[in-house]
Amino acid sequence: MGKTNISYVKTDPNHFFSMEKPILFTEWQEAPEIWDMIRSEVDRTGEKGKFILTGSTTPRKNITKHSGIGRINKIKMSTMTLYETGESIGTVSLRDLFNGKDLVRGETNIGIEKLSKIIVRGGFPASLNYNEEEARLANKGYINLLINEDIHSIDGVSRDPKKMLSILKSYARNLSSIASDATIKLDMESEGIIIDDKTYLDYVNTLQKLFIIDNAPTWSPKLRSKTAIRTSEKKLISDTGLASVALGITSTKLLNDINTFSFFFEALCLHDLKIYANSIDGKVYHYRDKTNLEIDAIIDLDDNRWGAIEVQLGADKIDEAAENLIKLKGKVDTSKKGNPSFLMVLYGGKYAYKREDGILVVPLTCLKH
Repeated sequence: MGKTNISYVKTDPNHFFSMEKPILFTEWQEAPEIWDMIRSEVDRTGEKGKFILTGSTTPRKNITKHSGIGRINKIKMSTMTLYETGESIGTVSLRDLFNGKDLVRGETNIGIEKLSKIIVRGGFPASLNYNEEEARLANKGYINLLINEDIHSIDGVSRDPKKMLSILKSYARNLSSIASDATIKLDMESEGIIIDDKTYLDYVNTLQKLFIIDNAPTWSPKLRSKTAIRTSEKKLISDTGLASVALGITSTKLLNDINTFSFFFEALCLHDLKIYANSIDGKVYHYRDKTNLEIDAIIDLDDNRWGAIEVQLGADKIDEAAENLIKLKGKVDTSKKGNPSFLMVLYGGKYAYKREDGILVVPLTCLKH
């Protein structure tokens, strides 16, 4: 909202409420009074779907008098999935898989080179019309705004942009890993950035409030044995374009460093899986136990149905990924959790198909919600 509109809201809210609806209030947290005003207006009129409030940060605590329950629904917005950008043909539906329709098929024409460009570009809508250099400049501008302005405006606390950028870089270096906070801090120290535990936690929490850090929590099902489950969250940044520009990574660099490419591809897969899962009342977790059995993504629905996914950039490790999925199925106490709706290898290849052992092999660019 511009300053003029903010002043208008504060002094003459009826002016806005009398406008043609629906009415969109952008960056509403700059005029937090609007929340309670809208809540009262909804109570007065009983109308639904007439107001949309958007914001790029989590508002400060205790700025509203009412929670909004029963009047205002909160929706987390993410950058675009490949199905939304048109780069996934959508022949394999996550919803259908959970409903027992596991006849997967499809052939995509997007290969590794194009995937590297997608990762670096990211999923912001405007970037779809940019070339790689333009997209990287836009993502860099977003990060500069984040560390020089948003980290202060979110709650009025002064924070060091150099330390915040160092955390972001370290997260990008440890993308899709279960690196501990101690590992992140040691990585920062290698760049000459020293930060104490309290400050570090405050900065990470701030990045989460700004929707930049978006880690995947650990899945803890009932197991057949007493195998201990590792509890570290998988480190993720909300968009691969932001992660890549934080490290100065281009599509060419990804193609020349397959190890890094694999971690960034996994992050891209998890980004889309989170959004698809959310549309069917599910959440995305990761699994790793003391035997070092690791599964990249577990989708767990509110109704207790679940599916497990291993991510592989290429086709050369599909057999190994399938073996891990079968091992996980053998460890889960299915009398408590039930059998998985599906087991899938999500990869960067061309063809979607079902293996003889029942494992689904699906290109990311064939998947949709």
